[in-house]
Amino acid sequence: LMYSASNIFPEKGLKVFLLNAKTGEIRLTGALDYEDIRSYEIQIEAIDKGTPPLSGHCKVVVEV
Repeated sequence: LMYSASNIFPEKGLKVFLLNAKTGEIRLTGALDYEDIRSYEIQIEAIDKGTPPLSGHCKVVVEV
């Protein structure tokens, strides 16, 4: 499987979260501040390497 983030809201989350394309693990690259942003939404897509390739989608919500 290959994982990708198709959308992160708010856009500041692009600098805060890192998605491992091979494992799907989401890690922080910095600190989160509740007073600045209280929640993030990340749209994740997983695609397999089959023929034809199949995909699945989910939304990850991070509440600070």
